[in-house]
Amino acid sequence: MKTKDFDYALPEELIAQTPIERRDASRLLCLDKVTGEFSHHHFYELPDFLKPGDCLILNNSRVLPARLLGKRLPGGGACEVLLLIDRGEQTWECIVRPGKHLRAGARMSFGDGELTAEVTQVLEGGNRMVRFSYEGIFLEVLEHLGKMPLPPYIREELQDRERYQTVYSKVNGSAAAPTAGLHFTPELLGRIQEKGVKLGYVTLHVGLGTFRPVKEEDITDHDMHSEYCVIPQETADLINETRANGGRVICVGTTSCRTIESWAKEDGHMEASAGWTDIFIYPGYKFKVMDALVTNFHLPQSTLIMLVSALAGREHVLAAYEEAVRERYRFFSFGDAMFIS
Repeated sequence: MKTKDFDYALPEELIAQTPIERRDASRLLCLDKVTGEFSHHHFYELPDFLKPGDCLILNNSRVLPARLLGKRLPGGGACEVLLLIDRGEQTWECIVRPGKHLRAGARMSFGDGELTAEVTQVLEGGNRMVRFSYEGIFLEVLEHLGKMPLPPYIREELQDRERYQTVYSKVNGSAAAPTAGLHFTPELLGRIQEKGVKLGYVTLHVGLGTFRPVKEEDITDHDMHSEYCVIPQETADLINETRANGGRVICVGTTSCRTIESWAKEDGHMEASAGWTDIFIYPGYKFKVMDALVTNFHLPQSTLIMLVSALAGREHVLAAYEEAVRERYRFFSFGDAMFIS
């Protein structure tokens, strides 16, 4: 299957640059994965499409303010560091700019010296290992100095950094938001539970590889990025109970989908699990657990549009995307949503 098979035309003005005022007022395109039929709604109507006995699986990872702007030492030239993975002992795997000036041994300062750093290693592929020095607790320093690592297609400054967090975010570690969850409000989650739908939480720390386009001509040649994820025992029990009782397992976001599909047994049985996943889901994949998906609209030729195509069929998905473009839906992280069932 070719990467170009997952392309579509998107006018640039449809890429949402800011979140709308009310989270659940975003639009919702509902897609039947079997027939390809679709209908137009708003996200606050989602409970109408859920049934008692279903469960929603949500990713509770929280985005770190992982973008640091500082100065190179001793010269004082500008630099930027984006934290990716905590490697322990005050050392993080990072993306740095300008790369040509930040080789092993290079030093940097952030916030008038409140935080300093040294590049300890240049990794294959260009990432850096960076060791930080600071007083106190690193996450508190980061909250003070760091900026939200918004996707490259968002050029406007985010006024309220909580709008790039889900209302149920809990576990620090992501470099990007699990954006399908941005549409939920506490009130909407309450209405969903009142309907007899149970909520379960997993954690997958989203990496920047989620925005990386597939560059290989054949999708099977793509080298999938790895991300760390956790399935607690209570969530595994909920999924098993839901399936045993005939309910649907509905994932909120491709990250929740990738988490449970990574660790499910071939018969769909779930156990508490934790570890790194590089699962790559594309058409032909047989889902072991997930029945339906709440998701945003994804970049052309990305692994994420391939994942939703595995669930609903490439032709159905691309037809729905063409409809969303015609109807002027808002796309990507701060954009509108789909419910594929």
